[in-house]
Amino acid sequence: MRRTIALFCLALPLACTKMSETPTDTAATTATASSTASAGSLQVAADAPQRLAQLPRTTIDYDRSLLNDNERQVVAKLIEASKLIDDIYWRQVSEKNPEWKAALEKQAASSPVDKAGYDLFIANRGPWDRLKQNEPFIGSTKKPEGAGFYPEDITKEEVEKYVAAHPEQKDAIQGLFTVIRRNGANLQAIKYSEYYKDSLTAAAAKLREAAQLTNNDSLRAFLNKRADAFLSDDYRDSDMAWMDLHGPIEVVIGPYEVYEDELFNYKASFESFITVVDKPESDKLAAYAHALPDMERNLPEPDQYKNPNRGSESPIRVVQELYTAGDARRGVQTAAFNLPNDEFVREKKGSKKVLLKNVMDAKYKQSGRPIADRVLDASQLPLVNFDAFFNQVLFHELSHGLGPGFLTQPDGKRVEVRIPLKNLYSTVEETKADVLGLWNIVYAQKHNLLSSFNEQQLYATYAGLMFRSMRFGIGEAHGRGTAVQWNWLREKGGIVPTADGKFKVDFDKFRDGVKSLATELLTIEATGDFARATALLDKYGVVNPEISQMNAKLNDIPVDITPVFPAAGEQ
Repeated sequence: MRRTIALFCLALPLACTKMSETPTDTAATTATASSTASAGSLQVAADAPQRLAQLPRTTIDYDRSLLNDNERQVVAKLIEASKLIDDIYWRQVSEKNPEWKAALEKQAASSPVDKAGYDLFIANRGPWDRLKQNEPFIGSTKKPEGAGFYPEDITKEEVEKYVAAHPEQKDAIQGLFTVIRRNGANLQAIKYSEYYKDSLTAAAAKLREAAQLTNNDSLRAFLNKRADAFLSDDYRDSDMAWMDLHGPIEVVIGPYEVYEDELFNYKASFESFITVVDKPESDKLAAYAHALPDMERNLPEPDQYKNPNRGSESPIRVVQELYTAGDARRGVQTAAFNLPNDEFVREKKGSKKVLLKNVMDAKYKQSGRPIADRVLDASQLPLVNFDAFFNQVLFHELSHGLGPGFLTQPDGKRVEVRIPLKNLYSTVEETKADVLGLWNIVYAQKHNLLSSFNEQQLYATYAGLMFRSMRFGIGEAHGRGTAVQWNWLREKGGIVPTADGKFKVDFDKFRDGVKSLATELLTIEATGDFARATALLDKYGVVNPEISQMNAKLNDIPVDITPVFPAAGEQ
């Protein structure tokens, strides 16, 4: 942590180091890491090789015919910028990460366990196992809930008390693009553009170089505006430009998701996706975007909570992934995303759904179908298919853009839903998107927008693959959200156990359970009811003995993948 004395040493023989309050550049951090690493070795968990086996290295390549020579030169510059973004994310997880990384790399040759510990550290972007609720696999110190965004010993109560006493600083403290540090007895919000200045300046230069190379006007506009945003912390204009981006290269680069900030879900993490558009596949999906206003009206919630003002523009891209960095590359890999997160942009322009088809295919083959084979009763296995899986992910992303986005608080102030739901927002939102995804697929089937699989195939495939997400761990928003769904549907009779320890879907009760849970989640978001969200997650977002027993039967199946990108020269 960047504070007067760095106390967070993972209970290791590695020496603590004095850290300046002032942000330092990457070169200085690396120099500190090199000198400190010699102070002693890091204790790696003995089961690191077994943990690493849960994330097997998997080649993620793309169809080279989709890009010409000029476009490949642009991609090369974007990868260079992404590596700088990756450097920032390492620090957002923990300011100590560069130091630990250097030490682990040095000792990796010492033993197979140390080598596995280093590889696992890289996969998790830190010393905490994201598949085991951030359990440390190096040392024994718990990960700070505020990651590297806040002083490591700060509490939620301290921040809330400070904001109450200094209301003029509320927006800065709660802002997406600030790092919080102590300044004597006060808290100080430092803009990303200042705190990560060296890396962001260099990344902006790479984006401008890519902009000069490209022949695509919309890509050039986005890259130049995003470069400006890196230095100003004003991302709205570039988000608008990203919504207008058309062409073979689909790039996301900047601070977006708030999962890493488990203290409040306020702070956005830097990430990058470099992808190429699979145009024939994308064209097939365009009809869904036009139906979004009708899907909004069809949501199972009272009319007063419905949100007719969200933008109806919702382009859908099916892409092949070339490279990822930062938050996009830690732990469990993203199969699809729905951006931007700015509710102002969503109301004006809608949101864009991007499906990473080569990643989804790798996940389904590596762990999805094998899990379904062990979870579902044999009589329902013929219903499981990739098309249902693919479309559920698609409609999950579509459904992020539906439902409440803003709410009006008792004081009359209009705020984003994430503010009153605090650290529970990510889990509630991911659960909502899952459940509404199912609800909206059935709507699409009934209105002849989708006919390649039926409702029973949808529910059987979804139920069969739910343990794929729960194995991510309930410390992660997607994993806990899936546990909520499983336990809710079990309680409602939508999923029933069989005599041989597997499960069957009761299709009628499953449909009813989806509707009732969707109503509950939409109501929580529409009202910003933190207590109600807490009650839901405390009751249903848990790993009970039944889930644990099934998880034990899946131990030999990989949980996810560690991507290897030939497009970036990785082997």
